[in-house]
Amino acid sequence: MGVDIKSLKNRIKSVDSTLHLTKAMGLVASAKIRGASIAMNKSREYANALDDTVSLLSSAKSCERSEYMKHGKEGKICLIAIAGDRGLAGGYNSNLFKMVEAQNAEKIIPIGKRACDRYGAEQVKTETFSYADAIVLSKELCEEFKSGMYEKIGIVYTKYVSMMSQNPQIEWVLPLSKTERKSKADIIYEPDERTVLETVMEEYIAGKIVAAAKESFTCEVVARRFAMDNAGKNAGEMIDGLKLEYNRARQGAITQEITEIVAGSGM
Repeated sequence: MGVDIKSLKNRIKSVDSTLHLTKAMGLVASAKIRGASIAMNKSREYANALDDTVSLLSSAKSCERSEYMKHGKEGKICLIAIAGDRGLAGGYNSNLFKMVEAQNAEKIIPIGKRACDRYGAEQVKTETFSYADAIVLSKELCEEFKSGMYEKIGIVYTKYVSMMSQNPQIEWVLPLSKTERKSKADIIYEPDERTVLETVMEEYIAGKIVAAAKESFTCEVVARRFAMDNAGKNAGEMIDGLKLEYNRARQGAITQEITEIVAGSGM
């Protein structure tokens, strides 16, 4: 019985250590949520402004001849996969990887340590991914797309819906789709809409990548906070169960000792 009690004490100590760790990680995630949400909202506003500008330009007839509105090699897909920098975030990373692999892409460009590990690339952290990093990547992608290497290019990231809901999704950024919007009468493009469109495309793609990275990071810290909350709750319930079992085992050992003493004194 003594061995059982010792084993239970060790298990309680081990689970208690895990509980402290999950609480600490949950607090770190909570502290990051506010800053990540502010950065996400700012990048969303910028991305929406870019969408509006490019949508207006692509509605012009002259832009129909742009290389950015033509499909390259049929079936050749390039994906930018934005995952997390760490684990312990529930199904955050695994759900995104399932979506990436379902596309059977020709080329996968990972952002985030988990994605880089999975696809064998140099480490690029989502948390510190910057506009400077994005513009380098954007220039490369624009050149490859114009040369006809890909049919389409997309960004796979996790979209923030609410604190309770974050969904992986694909946003196709190239080729551009022709819109039916009419150009605003007070906007004059020099020298013409097509030239302006092709000039801003690198900034447009970079802005979309940064916005997706900021949104993905926000989703990661929110998912980790809830995962740690759940893990902490489960650890607490496990400790309660182990303590009850420990008390029963201890009481049983005491009862056995008393019985042996009484039996010995009777002889």
